[in-house]
Amino acid sequence: MKSTSLGKLYLIPITLSNPGETTVVPEDVLPQTIRRTIDFVDYYIVENEKTARKFIKSIHPEKKQPNLKISVLNKHTDFSEHTEFIQPLLKGENIGLMSESGCPGVADPGAVIVKLAHEKGIQVVPLVGPSSILLALMASGMNGQSFAFNGYLPIDKNEKKQALKNFERLSQDKNQSQLFIETPYRNNKLMEDLLQILQPSTLLCVACDITLPTEFIKTKTVNQWKKEKADLHNRPCIFIIHKM
Repeated sequence: MKSTSLGKLYLIPITLSNPGETTVVPEDVLPQTIRRTIDFVDYYIVENEKTARKFIKSIHPEKKQPNLKISVLNKHTDFSEHTEFIQPLLKGENIGLMSESGCPGVADPGAVIVKLAHEKGIQVVPLVGPSSILLALMASGMNGQSFAFNGYLPIDKNEKKQALKNFERLSQDKNQSQLFIETPYRNNKLMEDLLQILQPSTLLCVACDITLPTEFIKTKTVNQWKKEKADLHNRPCIFIIHKM
């Protein structure tokens, strides 16, 4: 039986862009449960401290920033620090887990903390908020009944080509939409690769800057994309392909 003295791990989604840059204010896209959670949580594990503090201030201006106890979890964090991060939970304190944008634990290093919480018998509480992956899929017109998020593509040219061919074949064989992302400064190069590697009739959705004034979401065949120039440089994008 789980001890009642343990704290809870709250998975706190945040806006998909910095406060002040999005087309909607946090209150429009985030339920009040997030503000109420931030009200009583002082311990946080975040991907980016600056982003997290800015978000907390935007949604709960009365929250005293000096009282926040923040641990940073990113690709540079040593595995040995994970257990240290959750010590407040074991002492009865609640912790909020935040990604740099969107939902924690999805395309985000926070998943390791969630896994550790389960191992320690700590209650995990996911809160409702925006996910760029789901918003892109919703707006794509592709198969929302069967899809796969594949994260980042390989950097090696040949491995990337093979991966894209595999995703294209899977989408046709399983009627399954295939989602993936790229480091924003490599988006234009990836777009060039997609148009060269994929078959002309394959559907390609490009969803970038979701919720920003520059939001761009279009689904076209590869052949149709070849006639349109889209500058995706340094713009967060979700790519989706589906071969019918």
